[in-house]
Order: sequence, then C-alpha cells, then structure tokens
Amino acid sequence: MDRRGARKDLLAGATFVAFGLAFAITASTYEVGSALRMGPGYFPLVLGALLVLLGILIAVTGFVAGEGGEIGPVPWQAAGLLVVALIFFGFTVRGLGLVPSLLVTVFLSAMAGRHARVVPAVVTSAALTALSVLIFVIALQLRLPYFGPWFG
Repeated sequence: MDRRGARKDLLAGATFVAFGLAFAITASTYEVGSALRMGPGYFPLVLGALLVLLGILIAVTGFVAGEGGEIGPVPWQAAGLLVVALIFFGFTVRGLGLVPSLLVTVFLSAMAGRHARVVPAVVTSAALTALSVLIFVIALQLRLPYFGPWFG
C-alpha cells in the first residue's frame, strides 16, 4: 500500500485540527458555561472540538485508505479573491450597508471558482443577498441597515 497518496488527507486533517485547536484555545479565554446556560465561549469551544475530531477522522481515514492523487498547484488567484472578499466585507459593511457589501463579497467569492463566469456570479450574488436579507433582516429581525451612511 502506497502511503504517499494519503498526503492530501493528512494535510486536510492537519488543517482542520489546527483551526479547531485555534477556536478551542480562543474560546477557553471566554466564559464557557454549561449546555443549559451557555456562555460566549461555549459554541466556539464545541465547534473547535468538532473540527479537531473531524480533522483526526479525515487524517486517519486517509492514512488507512492510502489513496489519493498528487496535491497539485495552489490556486493563488482564487485564494486571493476569497481573502479580498472577506476583508472587503469586514471593512465596508458598516459604511456601505448589508446589501452592497454582501453583493460584492459574494460576487468576488463566486469569481474565485476555476470555471467562474460573470453572469452566474451576478445571479448567485443577487440571490444570496436577497436570501440573507430575508433571513437576517426580515425573519430574524436583526437591525442591519440595507444601505449605510456612505450612500448619504
């Protein structure tokens, strides 16, 4: 059995474990509480533990199966677009408001795909923005402005 093929799964599992540990360690600095009286650190701690568990499961499964192809090149353009999209949303959601910030963020994220095209990305960003407004602003009644103060 060739263990070199398991490299993808081992790296993916290690990534999940690293993110899970980061969440769990950060969550431990907040009040955790209990399952009945959850504190602000409860959900990140549970999420971190689940990520660690999932990462271990992926790594063990990959090691046991020993299958998989080469890792291949890193899609730097896609990774860059995703990072730019998240940073854009974080810096503009208060100034532009939910709708424009979310439209641009989802559009940039949709364009990060390998075979991305403009029209499906525009449709996707419009649909997800409308769905987000329906869920968060209308259904959950969160006080998120549609358009921010930068629009006057």
